[in-house]
Amino acid sequence: MTNPKKRGRAAEPVPEPQGRKVPGADLLSAAQAAVGAAQTAAGQAIDAAQQTAGYAFDAAVRLPPASAQLAAQLPDLVENLSIAVDRLNSTIDRLDRTLALADPVFATYDRLLPRLEAMISLGEDLFGALAKLPGVGLLGRLTGRAGEEPPPEPTKKKRPRC
Repeated sequence: MTNPKKRGRAAEPVPEPQGRKVPGADLLSAAQAAVGAAQTAAGQAIDAAQQTAGYAFDAAVRLPPASAQLAAQLPDLVENLSIAVDRLNSTIDRLDRTLALADPVFATYDRLLPRLEAMISLGEDLFGALAKLPGVGLLGRLTGRAGEEPPPEPTKKKRPRC
């Protein structure tokens, strides 16, 4: 389709009849002016659409080969993604069932851990109290189970008297 009135060319004014004025003549001339403006706008829209379509065709022709290859592989990529999501869902379900089976064990650990911590604390207190008893260090050396030996005290050097 082409523009019935080329762009840039102004519509020719409609000559007004000389002499007696016909009722509604102003309405008729306004309607003719509106028709002319509509034809001009339609022609401009058609020209712009043709130009845009030409640009789109040029861009499609110049599509890089890598993009065309990616577009061709897109259905396979979507299918692989769907398979991966299904596998992930089944793995999550399996993990959920495993954790549900292990839940009683975790509850037992929660009840048992404070008792174990209390026993360890009691054992440390007992060893601390036994270490303070006289002769325990000698007993430990005799049995070969000497615990941690305290670090030797630094010796003080005596200054010679003058």
